[in-house]
Amino acid sequence: MLPTEPKATTTQQPPAPTGVDWTSCGQCRTILYGRRFARSANTCPDCGWHAPLTAAERLEWLLGREDARCVRPGRTTDDPLGFTDSKPYAQRLEQAREQIGIPSAVLVGQGRIDGCPVVVAAMDFRFMGGSMGSAEGEAITAAAEHALEHRIPLVLVTASGGARMQEGVYSLLQMAKTAQALAALDEAGILTVSLITDPTYGGVAASFATLTDIVIAEPGARLGFAGPRVIEQTIRQKLPDGFQTAEFLLAHGLVDAVVPRSRQREVLATLLRSYSGRGGEFPAVDGEPLIVTDPARLTRREAWDVVQMARNIDRPTTRDYLSHILDGDGFFELHGDRLSGDSRAIVCGLGTLDGRPVAIVGNQKGHSTKELADHSFGMATPDGYRKAARVMRLAAKLGLPVLALIDTPGAHPGIEAEENGQAVAIAENLRLMASLPVPLVAVVTGEGGSGGALALSVADRVLICENALYSVISPEGCAAILWHDRGAAPAAAEALRLDARSLMEHQLVDGVVPEPEGGAHTDHAQAADLLRRAVSHCLDELSGKGGEQLIRDRRQRFRGIGAPAG
Repeated sequence: MLPTEPKATTTQQPPAPTGVDWTSCGQCRTILYGRRFARSANTCPDCGWHAPLTAAERLEWLLGREDARCVRPGRTTDDPLGFTDSKPYAQRLEQAREQIGIPSAVLVGQGRIDGCPVVVAAMDFRFMGGSMGSAEGEAITAAAEHALEHRIPLVLVTASGGARMQEGVYSLLQMAKTAQALAALDEAGILTVSLITDPTYGGVAASFATLTDIVIAEPGARLGFAGPRVIEQTIRQKLPDGFQTAEFLLAHGLVDAVVPRSRQREVLATLLRSYSGRGGEFPAVDGEPLIVTDPARLTRREAWDVVQMARNIDRPTTRDYLSHILDGDGFFELHGDRLSGDSRAIVCGLGTLDGRPVAIVGNQKGHSTKELADHSFGMATPDGYRKAARVMRLAAKLGLPVLALIDTPGAHPGIEAEENGQAVAIAENLRLMASLPVPLVAVVTGEGGSGGALALSVADRVLICENALYSVISPEGCAAILWHDRGAAPAAAEALRLDARSLMEHQLVDGVVPEPEGGAHTDHAQAADLLRRAVSHCLDELSGKGGEQLIRDRRQRFRGIGAPAG
């Protein structure tokens, strides 16, 4: 059972009720029925404002009071420095414990979310601003160690002003202590998730809060190392609107998603299932895979016709395919490279394919000029490739196979892309994919252009859709360089042997996925079903191989391309 505690009384909590059963929203000031407000976990139905929850309320919201049990950390020294400012630190601690009813700013519980076991550590901002002292660092570390011992995922709910000054370097070193606890979970392949609530600053933000596999945030939650006032006073500049909010961080690639409280249990359940389902038995796929491996079974076509078909604006995009091939509503998109940005030209996430949890990376184009422009015509910048790499590393940690869907003219050609290391990002992906100890299946669904396509295509099985292309350069680019005439693109396309049949003849792909008559653009659902069956067949073939064998076979596959015959 989780400990009970009194309702909040600080300004971090909703305003005092105007009557026995009524309260008012802290943002829009709408009068709210108190019981309805509580049932929605303190969110305003009118403006969506998320009032803070206490640590005990958070655990009860996520785990349920009756089914969860408390995990108690070891006891730490209360006042290691004998610190006194306007009053002794020991006295401040005692007052906080009496007023809040908990021993520190962190409560830890073990329970289930939608049947999936999980350890949750929740912070309480009322307890000395959620600052991290020795007791808080010990509680987070104990939660991680409990998750490690029982091999179940860890969810961290953060709310903190930073390190606790009254404990000096003892507090500072909790950052290292909690970071190494997270590292142990990484080494053990155990899923970790952060839920960022408002506010999360300083030592907490610069340690365990941002070291988890997946970082989600409540709407409007602020996250940063230094607070906005400190930054403004230091640099003497006005900060942009929404600076350090969840929405700002999402746009800059630093969090995976902004999730309202009403959907948090659903999202966490999706993520937990992706962990608990790994390595299980999966149902057989209905129907034959229909992967064509004999070039003679493929119709010989003009290469330029293939180019036009591959570029057809109505061909299914990665999102179109995912909406058809994944089970239910199980896809959870992950955003950002955790460094600088979030290229919309690449979609990444976790989902379930024929009962099998998978990690997905893929290029995204669109079906209109606006959609194409919004997604840079499927041409990723370095942050897109780094995002894909982050998700593939997560797949390796959790033991999930990777599905890559490729449809791009190439990597984004631009000044910023070069300044941010486009070549390095592509090269890093090539090395990473050569060493991932999990099954990888790559499918060229439209355009497979140059190194931008290859950066997602170093796989155990490389398939190509019947009307797709795979080439070192665009036909126009090749014609301009070698023919000195872009009008010679059809001749260049023919010479490049970029169509599926030619690629099979040269054994540069492992198989061809058939398309509906007339092309994939004529029937998205049928095209997706053919793709699903092909991918599931490949994953079934690869599922019995261990990590070392996968890496060895994959490297041997690419080692043989272009090698001397015999």
